[in-house]
Amino acid sequence: MGAILGLGNGVALAEDGAAATTAEAAPAEATQTNQGIPETSPHVVKTGDDLALKKDYPERYTVVEGDTLWDISSRFLKSPWNWPKIWKINDQVANPHLIYPGDVILMRWVDGQPQLSVLRTDKLPVPVPAPVEEKKRKPVDWPEQEEARVVPIPKPDLDKPRVTVGNRERLQPQVRSQSRQEAIPTISPTVIGPFLTRPLVVGRSELEKAGYVTIGRDGRRAIGTNDEFYGRNIDRDDGEFYYIFRKGRKIRSPGSRRVLGYEAVYLGEARLVEYNRSRRTASKFLVTSAAKEILPTDRLWPMKKTPPLPYYHPRSPETQVEGSIVLGHDGATQMGAMSVVVIDLGERDGLKQGHVLRILRHVGKDEDPVTGRNYKVPDEETGLMIVFRTFRRTAYGLIMKADRPVHINDVVRTP
Repeated sequence: MGAILGLGNGVALAEDGAAATTAEAAPAEATQTNQGIPETSPHVVKTGDDLALKKDYPERYTVVEGDTLWDISSRFLKSPWNWPKIWKINDQVANPHLIYPGDVILMRWVDGQPQLSVLRTDKLPVPVPAPVEEKKRKPVDWPEQEEARVVPIPKPDLDKPRVTVGNRERLQPQVRSQSRQEAIPTISPTVIGPFLTRPLVVGRSELEKAGYVTIGRDGRRAIGTNDEFYGRNIDRDDGEFYYIFRKGRKIRSPGSRRVLGYEAVYLGEARLVEYNRSRRTASKFLVTSAAKEILPTDRLWPMKKTPPLPYYHPRSPETQVEGSIVLGHDGATQMGAMSVVVIDLGERDGLKQGHVLRILRHVGKDEDPVTGRNYKVPDEETGLMIVFRTFRRTAYGLIMKADRPVHINDVVRTP
């Protein structure tokens, strides 16, 4: 079937076979807009709960490879997080929470309210090719040859990728295999993929437990790509691959000044080459990639297996929340669309994957040019972000829209 589009749990629809015939009749027609509908038409209105449709929303749209749910929702709605309010659910289809390239999304009106549904193209009958009659061939008289000697090739034992000598455990190079992700989530996996496992903010206890670089091979202090180095405080169960990061500045919540953790400055990645069971002896690593110079005391973070891309639909938080952007990726202080940021809201604030937040430019106070006294400058909306990874006190978000540059300490709020 190829790549598919995630919608969240239990939110998808397929029409009956008769409707699917219509989709087959016009496969080349990807989009039909409502431009011919007059302004007074009930199809161009604001509905309840601020469910505003775009003026040029399509009557039907054919999903193509590379689409995301955010892209499709933005074609129909001024506020993409209202997608669940107009999506019709049908539990009678397989994988109702998935949409596939080739599916046709239809806009309908039921009791004066907009409703989106899907023509599931895989319901169309699949033609069965006619059997091909195999032609009989005349036998060929080959000259007699010595029987070929077949030597079986032993299969590699993937369960034993290491050799142990005394306390030293030599790891054999292995290729990391990642399962092919057929489903396409709400937002682009190429943007958020690295941040599903890589740390951006770490706590004090995590720093104390993390492994660390001691020295490069041959006594070198500055380490780069393809260099070997020694490290300590390693647990064999943590795996073979590691992120290398440096403890950065303290991250505080602008309002309370509460310390949320420390910035994890990404330096590169390494592979464990030789593990030493003795706590008094260092283990050996190989730098597989280096974004910056690596030095002694830099930390080692186990590279966990990338989790499956989550499926969720963009939606507004259930409660009114307000927080701030506290960190930009790679220490950026100004961000734009498709930038990853950290906010000071988390699971304890009710934040979940898929929650959409407004971004507002926060200036704070300024001096009145006439009175000379400070006055409060109102916050102005500059964009939107969607949460894709949550922790207890913080969350990672992706900026989906930015009309102006987004800054550290800008406010995020329930839309």
